[in-house]
Amino acid sequence: QFDQVVCTPHLGASTDEAQEKAGIAVARSVRLALAGELVPDAVNVQGGVIAEDVRPGLPLAEKLGRIFTALAGEVAVRLDVEVYGEITQHDVKVLELSALKGVFEDVVAETVSYVNAPLFAQERGVEVRLTTSSESPNHRNVVTVRGTLSGGEEVSVSGTLAGPKNLQKIVAIGEYDVELALAEHMIVLRYEDRPGVVGTVGRILGEAGLNIAGMQVSRAEEGGEALVVLTVDDNVPPAVLVEISEEIGAASARSVDLTD
Repeated sequence: QFDQVVCTPHLGASTDEAQEKAGIAVARSVRLALAGELVPDAVNVQGGVIAEDVRPGLPLAEKLGRIFTALAGEVAVRLDVEVYGEITQHDVKVLELSALKGVFEDVVAETVSYVNAPLFAQERGVEVRLTTSSESPNHRNVVTVRGTLSGGEEVSVSGTLAGPKNLQKIVAIGEYDVELALAEHMIVLRYEDRPGVVGTVGRILGEAGLNIAGMQVSRAEEGGEALVVLTVDDNVPPAVLVEISEEIGAASARSVDLTD
């Protein structure tokens, strides 16, 4: 009854083109959900709109979470996801979710998603924190998954994306600097730095028919503790890992399997 009011049905944007675009968007989201990937427009996923610059970091953060679990060998009591570099100008909350998804991927029997990963942490009393800083001295962007275990020990792994193809790389494990492309199968060893260790590891893997694809040794000082990361073509049987550990007197020997 008001001359200054015009009422229209809620169909103003319901053109044939708009309906087609909406259908395509829904189909894409369903396809992502069925594949177990992140559905960015899901109403029950924490965080805001995902920036295009952040998206390539999702699989990296998830793999770092899985590597953390393999290195830790247990569920941490506190977990810190640290993001450094220019990427922090965007909302990077989703990288925390991705890292959590990776942390629990090989821990629980249920399917882990971006929605229920925080619930698994809450159920296990894991304190989770996200830390961001625009400062990243050595790399354009770095993601670190750092956890404190029940005995007080701290475990951390850092990674970055390199080059135009966004190559996923490990850049640090604990206090050791490394730079090695991620692979589906990896071995991480800590031992007393001395001659012959690398040869012994190579011999045992060769006798087991396991080919070394890449390797890097890192140490703080000569004769101190050293860390070596190896990428191999196949999964390392537990017996082979035990043999390596005993032969070199390793302080720690862990294998990482990132296959689905």
